[in-house]
Amino acid sequence: MVLNVKAAWQRLRAEAAECTRCDLYREATQTVFGEGPVDAALLFVGEQPGDQEDLAGRPFVGPAGKVFDRAIAAAGIDRAEVYVTNAVKHFKFERRGKRRIHQKPDAGEIKACRWWLGQELELVKPRVTVALGATAARALFGKVMAIGKERGRPHILPGDGEAWITIHPSYLLRLDDRAAADAEFDHFVEDLKAVKARL
Repeated sequence: MVLNVKAAWQRLRAEAAECTRCDLYREATQTVFGEGPVDAALLFVGEQPGDQEDLAGRPFVGPAGKVFDRAIAAAGIDRAEVYVTNAVKHFKFERRGKRRIHQKPDAGEIKACRWWLGQELELVKPRVTVALGATAARALFGKVMAIGKERGRPHILPGDGEAWITIHPSYLLRLDDRAAADAEFDHFVEDLKAVKARL
């Protein structure tokens, strides 16, 4: 069964590599599809690939990915056992000199990419899905979800399945106050521990 799902996932990934559902493909280096076991019990959804992810073709390998890896390890979660993807599969940015500065995907871009995320969820069938940040939550639920209000507890996904909402690890990189960043990291780890307990 897993072999059939793996083959279906490989076909989906190849199809996504040619995606033109929105205009983001025009400037991005490549589609960055999800990765991980196709029978994972836990699935994480981020916002979109960043600069390093766009170049590598893999999700969560840049600075936010390093924070993510540190946090899930602290929560006792093995990255090799989880599926990791993004709500939007192409890097949205604006050029400033030689640098490519991240821009938040808009509602139309999130909606255009929801089909891919839906297919990933359908194939993997995780027991628990975690939305990392507001864009991921919007993609999963089809509406704006307030992180502060909705984090730290289970929600039922439209259709089926359980989802949790927490911060995106990039948020921690934007905090200038070291004590605040450390406290928020600890809170993030507690969210992840609560998710792990559901499994």
